[in-house]
Amino acid sequence: MTQVELQSDTATQDRPKIWAHSGDSHLMEPEDIWTSRLPKDLADRAPRTERGEKYEIAYVDGKQVTRQLNDFMDAMRPPGFKDLKIRLRDMDQEGVRCQLAFPSSGFWTVEIEDPELARPVARAWNEWAIEDFMGQQNRILAPAVLPLPEPADAVKELEWAAERGFQAVFLPTGTPEGRDWGLEMWNPLWDAAAAHDMVLAFHIGTGTATVVYRGPGGAVVNYMETTYPGMRVVSQLVASGALDRHPDLKMLVAEGGAGWVPAIGDRMDEAYRQHGMFVRPRLDRLPSEIVRSQVYTSFQHDISAVQVIEDTNYYNVMWGDDYPHLEGTYGHTQDTLHQVFDGVDARIKDRVLRGTFEELFTVPATEDLTVAC
Repeated sequence: MTQVELQSDTATQDRPKIWAHSGDSHLMEPEDIWTSRLPKDLADRAPRTERGEKYEIAYVDGKQVTRQLNDFMDAMRPPGFKDLKIRLRDMDQEGVRCQLAFPSSGFWTVEIEDPELARPVARAWNEWAIEDFMGQQNRILAPAVLPLPEPADAVKELEWAAERGFQAVFLPTGTPEGRDWGLEMWNPLWDAAAAHDMVLAFHIGTGTATVVYRGPGGAVVNYMETTYPGMRVVSQLVASGALDRHPDLKMLVAEGGAGWVPAIGDRMDEAYRQHGMFVRPRLDRLPSEIVRSQVYTSFQHDISAVQVIEDTNYYNVMWGDDYPHLEGTYGHTQDTLHQVFDGVDARIKDRVLRGTFEELFTVPATEDLTVAC
């Protein structure tokens, strides 16, 4: 790999090429990510998946999670889904400068309840991300995985990750009963994230059931259901005072759209005013003010996410390609970007495609971006 200058505006089918950062992409872990790095007794309990004709079964420390998975998904993977050099080529082709790349199999780590297993599993994932991705190029940023059974362990791993160049930590939107993100037990984690300038990167569809309804329209309803826990995370971190106490702390809800954010800010303001006699803790700012300054979101196809920005004064919005997942834009990224952004005010377009990402993360200058040889 070498350092060369990317062209900023190339013609594609007589259209200018739109370049963007992606606030929601993913890494695809090798099957031996844990078996090659952990002792056998721990590796045997680490997350693994098995594929059948209709279902994928995830095994995590004695638990079993089954989900329907069509075989055609593999055939639709981008060419570089497990090859870094080809992935960078895919990014150049699609017009994606940098990506925040969440786990894939690593999402299952949040199901681990045993702290003795959670610690080495998280560390192994983070070391792999450093060695195979972040240490090999400068365009793909990974959030660190944290061991969550013990908050003190999560704090230690965040501090370890910050020292090694991670800029964010991955957190699930769903939590087990009694471990909601708004509870005081997590305050040391928020303190540490603020102290080390680490973004709290929540991804929807994690830590909770993704199939909750089996009636008519179930595919659409269950896709919607993945978004609601992200709304709860925002309301809890705002109302609990976690963000208010740390005005420089930023949180991201990835892949859940963006148009809903100013609406729940208004809804929380109403609760804060109309039910003020019951509100604890008291905040230094209205919930909607906290939302607009500290809550960030990413979307893929939502036209409304861009339409509401100026009228609601909510500018913390990023686009995401979801590479290399099925719902992503690979193969039609430029079509999607033109559909969403053609005719959009240049200031808002630049904010969503570049500015918001660069407000959260340090990225190299265009001429210094790593590209495939």
